[in-house]
Amino acid sequence: MRVLVVEDELYMAEAIRDGLRLEAIAADIAGDGDTALEMLSVNDYDIAVLDRDIPGPSGDEIAGSIVASGSGIPILMLTAADRLDDKASGFELGADDYLTKPFALRELVLRLRALDRRRGHNRPPVREVAGLRLDPFRREVYRDGRYVALTRKQFAVLEVLVAAEGGVISAEELLERAWDENADPFTNAVRITVSALRKRLGEPWLIATVPGVGYRIDVGPDDEGGDGDEG
Repeated sequence: MRVLVVEDELYMAEAIRDGLRLEAIAADIAGDGDTALEMLSVNDYDIAVLDRDIPGPSGDEIAGSIVASGSGIPILMLTAADRLDDKASGFELGADDYLTKPFALRELVLRLRALDRRRGHNRPPVREVAGLRLDPFRREVYRDGRYVALTRKQFAVLEVLVAAEGGVISAEELLERAWDENADPFTNAVRITVSALRKRLGEPWLIATVPGVGYRIDVGPDDEGGDGDEG
């Protein structure tokens, strides 16, 4: 999952970003409305986390822009405005959730996971495919009942692949969804991470490489998984 955090207090924005990274959620930061709108126009985000009171176009204006674009990006308003009227106006603007400051990072993570699940057409919170069980809330993975210890980045990549339900995900899309804006577009990090993830999951290989296209989860009995040393 990749989110945009729009927050003008840099220390808070960085704390949120760093905390989300520990939960295998990639996060970019925008400190003002103009930057946020620019980043939304060039990146594919799963969720936008908006502070309402920011320099430039306000969080309310950004929410209106997201709704008008028809992108369907869920909006979580994260603000100190905690009156009922403030919350009501936020939802009327198109917010999907509303969390007031101060807040616990764990609650923010749970709300983001819930929004992401609803965006995925009410897919179950615990996802199971081809003997694989992935719990994004507990950040746990089991294969055929065996616990699999993964790094945060490996978990993020696996989550994207599992959500595709056997569909092919390109390396570019994995980089877009599991890394933040600081990722080098020419890096081989995706290939290295997928190769390491495949080995962690063990044989028979569960992640198939589709040459020249990308990667997918092996869901059918006739599929041929990628070689463990392939990217």
